[in-house]
Amino acid sequence: MNDRIVYPLMRLLDQLQQLLSCLDDAAYRSPVSVLSNASIGQHVRHIIEFFTALEHGYEGGYVNYDLRKRNKRIEADRMFAIASLTHIATGLNKADKPLWLVANFNDEMEQPHNVATNYTRELVHNLEHVVHHMAILRIGVQAVSALSLPQDFGVASSTMRHRKSSYVKIAIHRIG
Repeated sequence: MNDRIVYPLMRLLDQLQQLLSCLDDAAYRSPVSVLSNASIGQHVRHIIEFFTALEHGYEGGYVNYDLRKRNKRIEADRMFAIASLTHIATGLNKADKPLWLVANFNDEMEQPHNVATNYTRELVHNLEHVVHHMAILRIGVQAVSALSLPQDFGVASSTMRHRKSSYVKIAIHRIG
């Protein structure tokens, strides 16, 4: 498997585990007004379920995120969520293979659509999905706790590279 995708994914999942290990149960489970009253646990559940849907779809060749199992235990039990993230991280290194993404992009139609994809592409999708939800989690964590998150928590790698290059340009401009 391509380490250029798996390694960053593992880093993100590790950051998420570290966050969960620092939060208390009340902060994890409580509705957060700035998250439309969703809890941090609900966002974590959503992340985990996307990976679980990919893992389950891998064998049969059909991935359907719409029909993912919504496991309420993940959003209620912080330690179970941490164990789930560990399980996901250990199973990422699968061989690439063709898959079908099954999705319904129109809420007025019942028939889903099949889109050709592959495991690597779906890992990329999940990576971007995790970053997106971690950015939302950053907002939620700031609302319910005094934890200080790493500067790169919930920030896309392209944004980090841009920030670094902008910093270098600013530093060069100041020197020159």
